[in-house]
Amino acid sequence: MTMMIHRRFFRMPVVAAFFVPLLAFGGCGGQQGPGAHQAMPLAALKLRPEAAVVMQEYPARLEGRINVEIRPQVDGILEKIYVDEGALVKAGQPLFRIDGRLYREQYNLALAAQHAAEASAAIARLDVDKLVPLVKNKVVSDIQLKSAKASLQAANANVEQARAAAQSARINLGYTVISAPVGGYIGTIPFRPGSLIERSGSKPLTILSDVREVYGYFSMSEADFMQFRRQYPGATIEEKIMNVPPVTLLLADGSPYPEKGELEMVGGQFDESTAAIAVRAVFPNRNGLLRTGNTGRVRLESRFDGALLIPQAATVEMQDKVFVFRLDKSGKVRRTAFTVKGKSGDRYIAGAELKPGDVIVTSGLGRLQDGMPVKPVFGKAVQN
Repeated sequence: MTMMIHRRFFRMPVVAAFFVPLLAFGGCGGQQGPGAHQAMPLAALKLRPEAAVVMQEYPARLEGRINVEIRPQVDGILEKIYVDEGALVKAGQPLFRIDGRLYREQYNLALAAQHAAEASAAIARLDVDKLVPLVKNKVVSDIQLKSAKASLQAANANVEQARAAAQSARINLGYTVISAPVGGYIGTIPFRPGSLIERSGSKPLTILSDVREVYGYFSMSEADFMQFRRQYPGATIEEKIMNVPPVTLLLADGSPYPEKGELEMVGGQFDESTAAIAVRAVFPNRNGLLRTGNTGRVRLESRFDGALLIPQAATVEMQDKVFVFRLDKSGKVRRTAFTVKGKSGDRYIAGAELKPGDVIVTSGLGRLQDGMPVKPVFGKAVQN
């Protein structure tokens, strides 16, 4: 009996010792910290339709409305340069003179040949006039008159040929003085007096640029072009161009050109190598500030009514997609991808994936996961 009591006495602590750690472990694992299921208070934004201005900029190269290569029409020695590089000239103003002595002599010879041909034609006419009454009175045969008339026709043809040759020689003589076909600015002149000038030369004498108006050429990607077609009213591209607001030119130093321009042309096809389409804007240049060869950026402004604007700081970008954390009806966040229709300052214009009245979280994005409960706090600054 004593032995049995002794064993029972030692069994009880062993059983108790076995259950104590289990209770302690179970209490540790099952116990939830204070506020573990409570919604986290974070800054939020309720989306409302707003008016927005979107500005898109495209690198552009500038060219004068008219750029003319000044090339010689005759060969010879450059005798005189009347203008300096960069000079502003008027249409018809002399620019270069080629030694014209050879061409003057050629003209004189051609003119003399013309006079001789005219004299021969006059003699042939006299022969015809002399034979007409003789044939009428049957003094001479009709064959002689027909022969005289044929000689007159040949003489008249020689006159026409001589006159054409003289006219050609006169034109060539005129080509020795090269004048400006349009008004504009003179470009680089790679020749000097005494240089041999050839019509078939690879270099022009200079390039004359009419820059009273300047073209700004830039390229628009396929995605931007599709957006352009959707954005502006009109059944055709020409009608849409007419509805584009005035465009701005940003100069190379970033400053805006003081005069607005107009979109004037969109190319007829995409470049296969760049998948872009050419676009042209035109800018007035009354003060001559812009020159051919300048570079800059053309800025197009677009207006959106009823846009949903999303602060960029409230978004996350992954794998070329843009996401926001949107609150569902139960107060839990859901990561939602949306289409970016454009940018207005530091805000995105959201596509149809987001709706007016949606609430998005604007702070603490790095700590959020799908399904986490959040208590929206409105009116706080956007933080990331």
